[in-house]
Amino acid sequence: MGSTQIAWSEAMEIGHPRIDQQHKKLFAIADMLVNDGDHMRVMAILASLSEYVQVHFREEETLLAELGYPDLAAHKQAHDAFRTRLAKLYANAGGMLLGRIADEVRVLVNDWLANHILVTDRDYAKYLKPPAKE
Repeated sequence: MGSTQIAWSEAMEIGHPRIDQQHKKLFAIADMLVNDGDHMRVMAILASLSEYVQVHFREEETLLAELGYPDLAAHKQAHDAFRTRLAKLYANAGGMLLGRIADEVRVLVNDWLANHILVTDRDYAKYLKPPAKE
């Protein structure tokens, strides 16, 4: 389906173990789409990605509300835009060639999600409490 790997980087860590793990899992799910040649499996992986995005965004938004993050409304809007794009891709993927699906996922994950984590999520990292020292 294509050769460009969708890659997680430690530079994307924001300092919250649960959120960092979820971000990593989003990339892992998306990466499964890169070299898969079976349309049914690709659709199942895309559905899994869509479902996990919902879980992650909900948990992240809950965390931000608990932190009193002042830009939560804008952050939610960014999440909503991603949800909309992913839902549109899923709705159209049944009639798309596998390579086109992979390309669309790469754009969403490598461009949008990576940028969102490195810029937008990094902004709320300063509101996180440092881990307790033992």
